[in-house]
Amino acid sequence: MHHTAYLASVTTDNNLELVLKVLPAIVVILAASALCGRLAMWAKQPRVLGEMVAGVLLGPTLFGALFPETQRAIFAPEVKPILYVLSTIGLTVFMFLVGAGLDHGSSKGSKDIRNAGVLAISGILPSLLLGAAAAYVLYGKLSRPDVSTFEFALFIGGALSITAFPMLARILYERNLQNTTIGRMTLLGASVDDAAAWCFLAVLSAMHTGSGALHVLRTIGLTAVFAAVMLLVVKPLLRPLGERVERTGQFGFDHMYLVIGIVLLSGLFTDYIGIYSVFGGFIAGLAMPRNPAFRDALHGRMMDVVCVLLLPIFFAFSGLNTELGGITSWILFAVILAAGFIGKYAGCAIAMRTVGFTWRESWAVGGLMNARGLMILIFINIGLAQGMITPEVFAMLVLVAVITTAGAMPLYHWALPERLEAQMLRTPAHPDTVSATGAATAPQHEPEHV
Repeated sequence: MHHTAYLASVTTDNNLELVLKVLPAIVVILAASALCGRLAMWAKQPRVLGEMVAGVLLGPTLFGALFPETQRAIFAPEVKPILYVLSTIGLTVFMFLVGAGLDHGSSKGSKDIRNAGVLAISGILPSLLLGAAAAYVLYGKLSRPDVSTFEFALFIGGALSITAFPMLARILYERNLQNTTIGRMTLLGASVDDAAAWCFLAVLSAMHTGSGALHVLRTIGLTAVFAAVMLLVVKPLLRPLGERVERTGQFGFDHMYLVIGIVLLSGLFTDYIGIYSVFGGFIAGLAMPRNPAFRDALHGRMMDVVCVLLLPIFFAFSGLNTELGGITSWILFAVILAAGFIGKYAGCAIAMRTVGFTWRESWAVGGLMNARGLMILIFINIGLAQGMITPEVFAMLVLVAVITTAGAMPLYHWALPERLEAQMLRTPAHPDTVSATGAATAPQHEPEHV
């Protein structure tokens, strides 16, 4: 009897001890994110850039270099798994909100669809090819020996082809550009780019983690079955829910239980089959009702908590794996940065010019599409966790994410000063061609979060 009570006491004390270690780490993360986010906004940059930098500074690059004992005490080995679980839940829910916010039926004109298709291809192919070529040349210097040249080249190319769609949507809606021709094209093109990147990474993950061709085909097949069930079976079943919320304006706890249950089960299944839970969250978002009232209610309930509490934990967890001092050659980093920057910036700008936009509009779109933000961090964290890249390459790609995200707005303003932007706003496209994505419409959310 006494022995049982003692065991219970020890268990309770151990749990309490863990709580007393995890909570200070979270408080430090939130304080650093709030401070760096505010500094980023003061510098006319999106808040997410400051949060990304905060994550890097909390790692071995600054905090660990200046106060190694304190940093090790706050981010103790037993704390990191808890932070990983919280960041994974946050990413899964965030990608769900991104998927739920995509308005994939918004464009009604065949010319709009064709131009957006041209932009999407130009946003993927040049960066993919240049990144893969750079990775092929640098394979012997940067890659893990157990990763093939083909896998390494595809991973680097895929990472560099990403655009930070949610952040881009926020910027366009904040500046009321969503109904202009340039805004419509950019939103549609970026959404296709990101969806393609996740499909690409799902296949690459299946190839890398598979023990053979049969296992790879099984994983890809299960992924296709999961997506088909979610979009062809679950989506129609949820349609009455969206209509009810649209009709009554009420989104209650019962609805939240159902939605969050679907998200977590989707993440669990995709984790189980080997392609990471963020894919499950994204597909679950695509299966949600498209009613504006439903999407606004969903984002109104969930986005703030995800962005303020869970995403900063993800940035910090990424930062703990980022050692900028571990970059052995800044020349090699410059090659990767140049491949990604030129491929996306010049590729998108030239493509926009060929379909009839002015050079100024084209370079503005190129600058915005070049921002990689949170999306590339999710991509490369999966690659690091699965052993597709080394910590050095991870650090290089984190720096690519920070630099390209920081350059997005200055490049946009350089191409389209406020005078020309105001002139463009006076001749908007038809307002029914693009409806607000949930990720960008809720006015109570700061546009800098994603």
